[in-house]
Amino acid sequence: MDLFEYQAKELFAEYGVPVPKDKVASTAEEAREITTAFAAEGIPQVVVKAQVKTGGRGKAGGVKLADGPVDAYEKAERIIGMDIKGHTVHRVLIAEATDIKSEYYLSFLLDRANRTFLSICSVDGGMEIEELAHSNPDAIARVPINPLTGVDHATALEIVRAGRIPAEAEEGAALVAERLWAMFTDEDATLAEVNPLVLTPDGRVLALDGKVTLDDNASFRQEHGRFADVESTDPLEAKAKEKHLNYVKLDGEVGIIGNGAGLVMSTLDVVAYAGESFGGVKAANFLDIGGGASAAVMADSLEIVLSDPSVKSVLVNVFGGITSCDAVANGIVSAVKLLGERGESVAKPIVVRLDGNKAAEGRQILVDAAIPAVEQADTMDGAAKRAAELAAKGA
Repeated sequence: MDLFEYQAKELFAEYGVPVPKDKVASTAEEAREITTAFAAEGIPQVVVKAQVKTGGRGKAGGVKLADGPVDAYEKAERIIGMDIKGHTVHRVLIAEATDIKSEYYLSFLLDRANRTFLSICSVDGGMEIEELAHSNPDAIARVPINPLTGVDHATALEIVRAGRIPAEAEEGAALVAERLWAMFTDEDATLAEVNPLVLTPDGRVLALDGKVTLDDNASFRQEHGRFADVESTDPLEAKAKEKHLNYVKLDGEVGIIGNGAGLVMSTLDVVAYAGESFGGVKAANFLDIGGGASAAVMADSLEIVLSDPSVKSVLVNVFGGITSCDAVANGIVSAVKLLGERGESVAKPIVVRLDGNKAAEGRQILVDAAIPAVEQADTMDGAAKRAAELAAKGA
């Protein structure tokens, strides 16, 4: 889960990482009210920052300095609703304007290649790390972190010195590194980045911006529901998540249900290939029911896929291993019955290919059910071709 800047800085503050005073606004009027309150506290200037999960906000016009409440209102009104690299701005962060003497870069991340953690630090901050790595690779220090010993003060100093951060900012930056590491490990993050980490003229070291990615696989032991991005989440993906389904919405016309990520990915490719003969028909989603899926899981999956208005046909491609094909067939029958009881009769054609564990029993269950919308195919290629053909006819 990627966090917005304001969410990342909320976590920073909880762990004692110093950040400028700021507050998020969803409307231009809220931006004016926040700036008015800041002005009463002796903060005359603020920065209005678009909250989107992508870089390049400043270049796109999503970060503006504002002199007072009226100016903040006008800047926020222009920024909210903007499109930045395909991301719509729904809110802005109103942050205390900070005098900057110098800018640095600091991050912790999961080093998958070496199966450990890594800290990246540089005296040259304020720009994308990829751009910095290209333009001046010698300015970047990469310090491996022992997961058993972590980051104490000595290790933090080693990191900032490797990044060539000057002596006047050394202690402040080391303190940020210690606390950032605590947040990184406690919250099960895979990335915690401060860019820029700034030194102010009065000697303070502040996290001026932040980027955090949390590991969804650790959500069972965390309380990260408050960070959910409801506005940007596809409703079908949200509904599927509630049912614990591995679902991703795509832009095609054939709904896909399979067991195992590899099989589903292969199915997407086969449908795309077959769809070339029918006007470029493609898969409408990725949905992996996993191993050992029950009839209830199959019913939930079919319900999700059929509720997508862009779906013109459905392809159920299952190779029985742990998953039993008779359970899948019973799930299909149950789902059709359930939808019928809700007054949502299944009119979209469903092509089913069953192979492997109890495939013969599963096929017979579907034959006996005699569901008008359901037809079977013997092979994966044949099923994909038929599903593409039906989707083209229903378009």
